[in-house]
Amino acid sequence: MIHRLGSDLASFKDIEFKPGLNILPSPNGEGGTGPRSGKGSDETGLVELIHFLFGADVRKGSVFNSKALKPWNFEIVFDIAGAAATVSRGGGRPEVVRVNGLPENSPIPPLSGRGMDFSEMSNGEWSAALGNIWFGLPASSNDRKQGFHPSFQRIFPYFARRHGDGGFRSPTRHSIKQRNWSQQVSVSHLLGLDWSIPRRFEELRSREKIAREIWRSAESGSLGRFFGETAVLRTKLAIAKHRAKQLREKVDAFEVVPEYKELESEANAITAEIDEINGDNLMDARSLKDLEASLSDDETPGSAEIEKLFSEANVLLPDRVWRRVEEVERFHRAITENRRAHMADEIASKRERMAARSERVAGLDTRRGQIMAILEAGGALEHYTALRGESARAEAEAEALRQRMEAATRLEKSKSGIAREREELFNALRNDIDERWDIVREAILAIESLSESLCEKVGGLTVYPTMKGIEFEFKSHGRPVGGAPGMRIFCFDLMLAEITARRGRGPGFLIHDGRLFDGVGGRHVARALQLGAERAEAVGFQYIVIMNPDALPRDGFGRGFDVHDHVVDVEFSDATDSRGLFGLGSG
Repeated sequence: MIHRLGSDLASFKDIEFKPGLNILPSPNGEGGTGPRSGKGSDETGLVELIHFLFGADVRKGSVFNSKALKPWNFEIVFDIAGAAATVSRGGGRPEVVRVNGLPENSPIPPLSGRGMDFSEMSNGEWSAALGNIWFGLPASSNDRKQGFHPSFQRIFPYFARRHGDGGFRSPTRHSIKQRNWSQQVSVSHLLGLDWSIPRRFEELRSREKIAREIWRSAESGSLGRFFGETAVLRTKLAIAKHRAKQLREKVDAFEVVPEYKELESEANAITAEIDEINGDNLMDARSLKDLEASLSDDETPGSAEIEKLFSEANVLLPDRVWRRVEEVERFHRAITENRRAHMADEIASKRERMAARSERVAGLDTRRGQIMAILEAGGALEHYTALRGESARAEAEAEALRQRMEAATRLEKSKSGIAREREELFNALRNDIDERWDIVREAILAIESLSESLCEKVGGLTVYPTMKGIEFEFKSHGRPVGGAPGMRIFCFDLMLAEITARRGRGPGFLIHDGRLFDGVGGRHVARALQLGAERAEAVGFQYIVIMNPDALPRDGFGRGFDVHDHVVDVEFSDATDSRGLFGLGSG
């Protein structure tokens, strides 16, 4: 329980608390229906101060970071581990907490020795110590490093809800910004269920979110070149592997020929010479054909032919003319024979040259064949280097395709794998609820009892597994309960306070801003206050309600219960310069 709140700020209104129900008049008229002024209690009131002293981060714009309050320290005296401890913290050094009276077996050692009146520890260590002592969390727990684990700052707000965080909107959420996994993990831990299952659900959701983005990118084409269909990639991989193998075998069989360049040049020169010889032979062959044709056509006509020609013309030639014809014939025959002899010599010469060239070509071709055999058996060093480079590129391409295929295969399997893992988690969650049904039943029956005592059916707490994790929901006849959630939150928080107190866990107190009861009838508020007082006394915890005195119900209380006996003796003046918890005008 909390014994006292104080400060070295002279205008601060020190507050003394008692066991059981404590109704604290709200600073500036805050808390519940009635006149209000100044800022909300989430900024300047008791709830925010409690969070500050129990390790909450100093938020941007926090009143404890203001010029008015930053120089001052605030302290709280409360019970922890069976002893009264005093804790002090100030806005000037919010990262340090001073503690007096922390048990010697505290899981977190202070930064300085215990011989001092006040031992110092970091604010993170202070939160970790509270989490370990109050909620059984690991001593090394740290809110920023715990991932999807329960932590003190995720659990403690269920015992001191902040109105400004939207803490009075849902029983199982202490803030509108609280993630679904956080409320699942936190409530599961408080009730005694296996909180690791909702944590694993959230880890699965995180992986699924990443996988979904990859699936979407792959389908849209932005990652298509990295993934693709496994069947297509498998075909490409087979081809790439085959090509890489062929190139590797060529590299293994390659022999470097030192005089490769000289042999290659010689082979090229031989080829050029053979081409030139073949061209010459082709020209001579054409010329030879013409000479042979001319030789066969070159015949000199005789006198008999001339006589026949003139006879057909009926011309009788004199002897003198015939003698002249014979002379011409002999002359022409002599010329023809000389020309034929010359052409025969030319034909023979061309044939000899062509034969010589053919023999030369045969010899050159034999040498070229020898050179090509050498070149085919090996090559130059730079060719070998280039071949090795090409082989390496082929190997790299095959490896890249292999990795792409493996990634695509994992991507395809991840869809079914995530679905299978979710099904396994669902079964594990269902089994956990079945195996720990006594714990769940205790919470259900506690809320049912509180609901009946209030004479208001707030709906029964339903705990059930889903494919998204565990659900805690208020239902009436199987349907979610509508309307103002204030009384459902009251029953839920009181249930948590009772269960943790019975198990020796929790802070030993529950704090409600009276605005929890906004929209609730006066008689129901009266029953709630009396029920809170009775349950706190019976179970052994402290119930603090910050409430505008004008909003206190006038009737509806049971016989023998005087609500004014539980009002804390502190007065927050409305004087211009001193109103509010801190006595600083605007509160």
